[in-house]
Amino acid sequence: MLPESVFTTQELPASDRFEAWTEQLGRTHAPMHLSSEHTADYRGYQRVIGLGDVTVWPATFDHLVFRRTPRLVRQSDPEVFHLSLLRRGDGAASWGQEQVGYRIDDFHVNYSSRSYEISTGPDPVTIIGVEIPRAAVDLPAGRACGVVGRRISGREGMGALLAGMLVQLTSDTSSYQAADAARLGRVVTDLVTAVFAHALDAEPQLAPETHARALVLRVKSFVRRHLGDPDLTPAKIAAAHHISRSYLYRLFQNEGLTVASYVREQRLANARQDLIAPGLRRLPIHAIAARWGYPRPGDFTRAFRAAHGITPSELRDQALDRTAVDGAHIDVDAVRMTPPDAHEHH
Repeated sequence: MLPESVFTTQELPASDRFEAWTEQLGRTHAPMHLSSEHTADYRGYQRVIGLGDVTVWPATFDHLVFRRTPRLVRQSDPEVFHLSLLRRGDGAASWGQEQVGYRIDDFHVNYSSRSYEISTGPDPVTIIGVEIPRAAVDLPAGRACGVVGRRISGREGMGALLAGMLVQLTSDTSSYQAADAARLGRVVTDLVTAVFAHALDAEPQLAPETHARALVLRVKSFVRRHLGDPDLTPAKIAAAHHISRSYLYRLFQNEGLTVASYVREQRLANARQDLIAPGLRRLPIHAIAARWGYPRPGDFTRAFRAAHGITPSELRDQALDRTAVDGAHIDVDAVRMTPPDAHEHH
């Protein structure tokens, strides 16, 4: 498991909730003056996930106005960039005369060394926040700060890669080990750097290793989007990214992978999910194979058996058997948990 903590105001007396939320966000990012229309009974929920020097924190909270004043900057400055991926609600931010509004799946960027004012809409908002040290962003200092106040889309391009990674990471951290935290932090750092560089049209200024890691992430995203193409060859992947096949091979070698093995693993992993999905049990196995780039069922069966030790039909049979057993258990538990007078109210 990754280092993770949860904070919720609901566990506190109503009169203490807003002050506690203010202190929590001050620790998470930097000291700020907060105000809200809901101070009498404030509702806020935050998970804090530690990734080495990087912190990721999904949160949902009531209306809020954040003010970081020049005085607060002078008193305490952790020198961190903050990114918020807006998942629900709306908001706006201002830096002096500059003001920017944000939509769902936009990134908002601020910097603890600059004063700002941010306000959310009247309804609760959900964000995925990221705190990343200024020193970790591999761009010239003057250039990196140019992203502050820009609206960066999380729906396309480099922003979509970062958004997808954050959504996947925060949706379920159970599959990661504590040792993965620093590695994931480096991935987030590289993606944030690449997103900043793209927004500033400064990609040539990236360090070669950072550029290479960002390119690998783009290639992997391309592969996952085109797994159904049976002609997804290294040549086609390289051409789509305007690089040579030999350079593509070197990129994957640095990851301890081959291009072919990555494509195969992704195809088989997706096919496996379809085979065990209850909603797809009527979909023929050959159709699942074709869906993930195996037009010849025999090729799919051989590759699947080599990877998992059983055939696709055997896996599906096992999944159906488990579903039947689990369903029986659920029915028993449902009966046990039903109040004695439940039927009398219907």
